[in-house]
Amino acid sequence: MSTAWLFDALGERYDRWYERHKLLAVLEATLVSRMVSKGSRPLVEVGVGTGFFASRVGAEAGIDPSMSMLGIARERMPSSLLVAGRGERLPLRSSSFGTVLIVVTLCFVDDPGEVLRESWRILKPRGSLVSCIVPGDSSWGRWYRKLGKEGHPFYSHARFLDRGEHLSLIEDAGFRVVEELGVLSFPPWGEPRLEEPRPWNGDLGFICVRALKSLKGPKR
Repeated sequence: MSTAWLFDALGERYDRWYERHKLLAVLEATLVSRMVSKGSRPLVEVGVGTGFFASRVGAEAGIDPSMSMLGIARERMPSSLLVAGRGERLPLRSSSFGTVLIVVTLCFVDDPGEVLRESWRILKPRGSLVSCIVPGDSSWGRWYRKLGKEGHPFYSHARFLDRGEHLSLIEDAGFRVVEELGVLSFPPWGEPRLEEPRPWNGDLGFICVRALKSLKGPKR
């Protein structure tokens, strides 16, 4: 079941997370910027939300099913193409983008595998996918799952992918993983601190995978 209604109702509350957790937001945005800088243009964010990440990396386009979230994104990205749509059925031409960015969106969609296959379709040959998640098998993922069980309005509707699940879905969708880095090496109850992105060490709260479109195509 689509969660667009949830973000329509609570879009502004969702966006305030970045203001309340400025250091975490900086760490995540720094990692996202680093990963997408290695891809080509144009760049589209699937699940653009309020445009926090897309505006920081200069995305030319964004897709989201929530009209409320898109309204906030348009204020941040007035010159970008922002379109209402679902990740499982992207209203975009095949082979038209150099990079697809997906940030903490797969945990809220009905079919993450189909979102990744659609991302493969709209990418140019050798185009880049940058997919970022909160790993379910990290201390942050376990913390958010606990909050979800306690009734948190967003986390209660999320399905946090474990790191291995994330990698398998990306590869099955027709991509070759070339890089994986993460931040938030401290636990959610710890003191936030500045840190450089690093390879997976068994417990990072936010990881991004960069993968290249394979000519073999998705596994069905």
